[in-house]
Amino acid sequence: MAASLKSVLIQPKAAHTGTVIWLHGLGDSGAGWSFMAEHLARQFPTIKWVLPNAPNIPITLNGGYRMPGWFDLSSLSFTEKMIEDEKGMLSTVSTVNQLVRDEVDNGTPSERIVVGGFSQGSAMALLTGLTSEYKFAGIVGLSGWLPLHSKVISMASDANKKTPIFMGHGDIDPVVQFTYGSKSADLLKSKGYNVDFHSYKGVVHTASDEEISDVAKFLSSVLTTK
Repeated sequence: MAASLKSVLIQPKAAHTGTVIWLHGLGDSGAGWSFMAEHLARQFPTIKWVLPNAPNIPITLNGGYRMPGWFDLSSLSFTEKMIEDEKGMLSTVSTVNQLVRDEVDNGTPSERIVVGGFSQGSAMALLTGLTSEYKFAGIVGLSGWLPLHSKVISMASDANKKTPIFMGHGDIDPVVQFTYGSKSADLLKSKGYNVDFHSYKGVVHTASDEEISDVAKFLSSVLTTK
């Protein structure tokens, strides 16, 4: 997947000091989140944004119709009995790690990289953050959930056990229910992870202005040069 992956790049306006790799949701694209990157670029002129485009894959939930996705999804009911596309998820983790490796090879330490995403992209940001051997500056997950929840902790590396994690979720999200995000955050907290979970009143499956403002505050806390 990594070899053919295309990304939207928002280059820093000043000397490059850090990178945000942001993963979009199912059926979306990197360009779909360029609005946030361009908005925050004014606040963070030294930060580079990498917004990769997921490949078109068959999605079981949509009758096998091909669309941009980081892994196959059979249901939006995240129960113990849910069948998860572990192979697809781990392939995406490998892809994201390659994007990180590219940044590191070009001179940006992994400790100056934030991995984040929305919905399906949030799930992949969390899975990558927990399992990667790279130490990140921070992890962001919006309107998502913790995938492979029954085994992900056993798969986790030590690299990001103390890395700050920001999670946000609208409290009336009809797509990825609020409880899935909150329970994911609670599970991570119970395992000792440094999670800051925010709920947004009256927000559906989207990122509100308040939430983006909170993401900006988080990025400032983990990426602003001391």
